[in-house]
Amino acid sequence: MLESETPVTPVTFPPAFLWGAATSAYQIEGAVREDGRTPSIWDTFSHTPGKTAGGDHGDIAVDHYHRYRDDVALMADLGLTAYRFSISWSRVQPTGRGPAVQRGLDFYRRLVDELLAHGIKPAVTLYHWDLPQELEDAGGWPERDTAYRFAEYAQIVGAALGDRVEQWITLNEPWCAAFLGYASGVHAPGRTDPAASLKAAHTLNLAHGLGTSALRASMPARNSVALSLNSSVVRPFSQDAADLAAAQKIDDLANGVFHGPILHGAYPQTLFTATELITDWSFVEDGDLALINQPLDALGLNYYTPALVSSADADTSGPRADGHGSSAHSPWPGADDVTFHQTPGERTEMGWTIDPTGLHDLIMRYTREAPGLPLYITENGAAYDDKPDPDGRVHDPERIAYLQGHLAAVRRAIADGADVRGYYLWSLLDNFEWAYGYEKRFGAVYVDYATLERTPKSSALWYGRAARTGTLPEVQSIQ
Repeated sequence: MLESETPVTPVTFPPAFLWGAATSAYQIEGAVREDGRTPSIWDTFSHTPGKTAGGDHGDIAVDHYHRYRDDVALMADLGLTAYRFSISWSRVQPTGRGPAVQRGLDFYRRLVDELLAHGIKPAVTLYHWDLPQELEDAGGWPERDTAYRFAEYAQIVGAALGDRVEQWITLNEPWCAAFLGYASGVHAPGRTDPAASLKAAHTLNLAHGLGTSALRASMPARNSVALSLNSSVVRPFSQDAADLAAAQKIDDLANGVFHGPILHGAYPQTLFTATELITDWSFVEDGDLALINQPLDALGLNYYTPALVSSADADTSGPRADGHGSSAHSPWPGADDVTFHQTPGERTEMGWTIDPTGLHDLIMRYTREAPGLPLYITENGAAYDDKPDPDGRVHDPERIAYLQGHLAAVRRAIADGADVRGYYLWSLLDNFEWAYGYEKRFGAVYVDYATLERTPKSSALWYGRAARTGTLPEVQSIQ
């Protein structure tokens, strides 16, 4: 070492920190008509002309249903210690009610056994947006009964896998399910009813509470029950009173509508005020908040980019820069007086600004919001226009830089006192990216959609080295 050089202290994570990757059933499994599975709302939505880019759908996706052993072996080769996946509800309960189809459960039994055989800790998400179509036909998430059907489903899966799976997540990003599915319509089932979206949010909260109780009644007490929120880091455009009020309104609609009842047993009063012209919230029945407010063992946080908002000018028009797809209908009920601004800085292929400080801020917020509750980053990642080079290798230095910055933010939060116990990269594989079809590649592993061949990108190799060493390699260390 030259005298002028300064030694670099490696960014070291706790020894028990989980290094994982995440996926969801409809995005990767395929096999949509095998072993008793029936359509979910995403099957219906993606087969509706004009709803997805290129008319893409998940009928085959990346065929994980048949290739799961190879995918698990790939994770093991990379050195991952955890894998978060979701269960296809209609693969387990084709009508969303009644007895389970054992062939559907058997797939997940085989997957869990394969993970455990490779020393990879499974984390099960019960709901990642693929509601059985029959339940949507009966009213969907705005229908209160759907919460009770979810609890029945949770009990079935918990009883089947709870002896081998210790980490459980009830819902993934209920905000998207409620507001993109029922308000803006850019996600399945594609409805555009602001009042129904708020009712759906409450039913999802109720489903979480009932599902948590059902899981605990059907599994060993050692198991952990959590949920994953895509809580927004909402920043005001200025410190003017109007902009601060706009930020509060969006914070209530993005965050308080879920963490209020789930963590604290109450909805924010400011949320009721902001939406009083849309609904009177009479669908909240006596006793609901107690059912929702079940003690959690952990909380999952999904983060991609912060939001920057201001009070709307009188002549504001045009699309919202909120990063949640294009629609004439807003996913923010009662917030037509709020303008979203594109935050400055480099952006991913999704148009989302890269800002690791938002992840640090989010972690520290929930460290204060729920003191003593362990946290996991259950999704974080970036889409880029990845392509193989002439030798078939896929170099993605932008994603490596993204991961390095965000994992460094996680480590800073740990140093600041946050109890963060793991990180799940989104996503393990390139896959069906909802309404964007196959246009956006979030995977650390490249998938050739014509052949379904998997190729780890340089980011996967970088992340694997981080997982094996517990430190963050230099951004340029993987070539």
